[in-house]
Amino acid sequence: MSQSSMNGGWETVIGLEVHVQLATESKIFSASSTRTGDEPNRNASLIDLGMPGTLPVVNREAIRHAIRFGLAVGAEIGRRSVFERKNYFYPDLPKGYQTTQLAEPIVGPGVVDIELAPKGNEGGQGEKKSVRIHHAHLEEDAGKSLHEDFHGMTGIDLNRAGTPLIEIVSEPDMSNSEEAVAFARKLHSIVTSLGICDGDMSQGNMRFDVNISVRRPGQPLGIRTETKNLNSFRFMEKAIALEVARQIDVLEDGGEIVQETRLYNADTHTARSMRTKEDANDYRYFPCPDLLPVLVSEEEIAALKDALPELPDVRKARFINDYQLSGYDADLLSGSVATARYFETATAASGDAKLTANWVMGELTARLNAEDLGIEHSPVSAAQLGQLIQRLQDGTLSSKIAKQVFEACWNGEGDPDRIIEAKGLKQMNDSGELEKIVDQVIANNPAQVEDYRGSDDAKRKKKIGFFVGQIMKATQGKANPQQVNQLLQQKLQ
Repeated sequence: MSQSSMNGGWETVIGLEVHVQLATESKIFSASSTRTGDEPNRNASLIDLGMPGTLPVVNREAIRHAIRFGLAVGAEIGRRSVFERKNYFYPDLPKGYQTTQLAEPIVGPGVVDIELAPKGNEGGQGEKKSVRIHHAHLEEDAGKSLHEDFHGMTGIDLNRAGTPLIEIVSEPDMSNSEEAVAFARKLHSIVTSLGICDGDMSQGNMRFDVNISVRRPGQPLGIRTETKNLNSFRFMEKAIALEVARQIDVLEDGGEIVQETRLYNADTHTARSMRTKEDANDYRYFPCPDLLPVLVSEEEIAALKDALPELPDVRKARFINDYQLSGYDADLLSGSVATARYFETATAASGDAKLTANWVMGELTARLNAEDLGIEHSPVSAAQLGQLIQRLQDGTLSSKIAKQVFEACWNGEGDPDRIIEAKGLKQMNDSGELEKIVDQVIANNPAQVEDYRGSDDAKRKKKIGFFVGQIMKATQGKANPQQVNQLLQQKLQ
């Protein structure tokens, strides 16, 4: 057990249930549209509402999407799967039951490999771990309760009711929030690479329920709680930390953990109990009388397997081989289809994979995160970033000025070349002109020159920074740092 998995002598055990909204044009049991943004209740048919006399028909593409996921994680595919009715009453569940799978799901056990961020000097390689998939089953989504627009009342929008989902259930193989987030990210990468989900968590198209328990090392599993409907990796990390701390406090005060469902409020960083957790027998599952078992042939499974697109692990291996990236860098850049496409386009324009990787994972990602944007919505295009990196390489820009150009690109002022020309930002590479400025700075600072010359080599490396700073100030950051250092070392000896 790693140190990060322990918390004051307590061991954390985490499992995830991940709801993935499948990218089909129609719902799982009706021809109603799955289009989002329409007027409330416009896309709810009589079948979605479970009206008497209506019969559901299974969406074949939803079945194929589920099989594609199973193949991607090396899971067993159920040649026969059965839909059941899960009975419970909730305002946005119009039928009074959910059509889902329990005893015979479409996808059986599988495995997802994750890589954690490197710690210390590990050469860019992080700890690797395998997380087991217990199963994944097909089911229909519920509607949506709307609280914001109604005073003292709740509105119900049933447009989402009947939208096809797969629910991916992991084994309790994770022992801290870092592992849980890495697993969630990897699942996001897999489903978006397959094209079975757009992965838009802001719209609830991928949602996470986190099962958490704590125990003393070597003891049986503790009582777990379920924190539902987390729709961001950041919120998941915070919710896990909050719940782990709460459970430890309860146990250390002599209390007992109650098996319950909890809700996390990201605005206030608080959580509350929603209801005590039901067991399977509380839902009174029974086979759906309106739907025949789903039978999948070996030929259809083979055809779907042959048609799978490039998956994250294969793409990661290619990035390591083709671009000489570390395992961890390749993992970050290959995980998202959009990020991978952006990186490769920018690299093709820049000609330098490592420098492009640094900019994508550094400056670009920081700015995207600050403004809560996905890379597909980046104001700086991949071609623009590639051109910016080119100008760094050919000496047109210094690192400092490059960040100014990036900022201008972000603000929509045009391509890097246009910005450089319009603002006169070209790096000063004229050795004659630079030499005059270096001479002037040395002449203006005799005390610092004397101090430099009286120091040993180790101290000189630090003291030369003063002169570099003065020259950069005089040239408004346009001086070539390498040339400046060479000239200073020659003239200060």
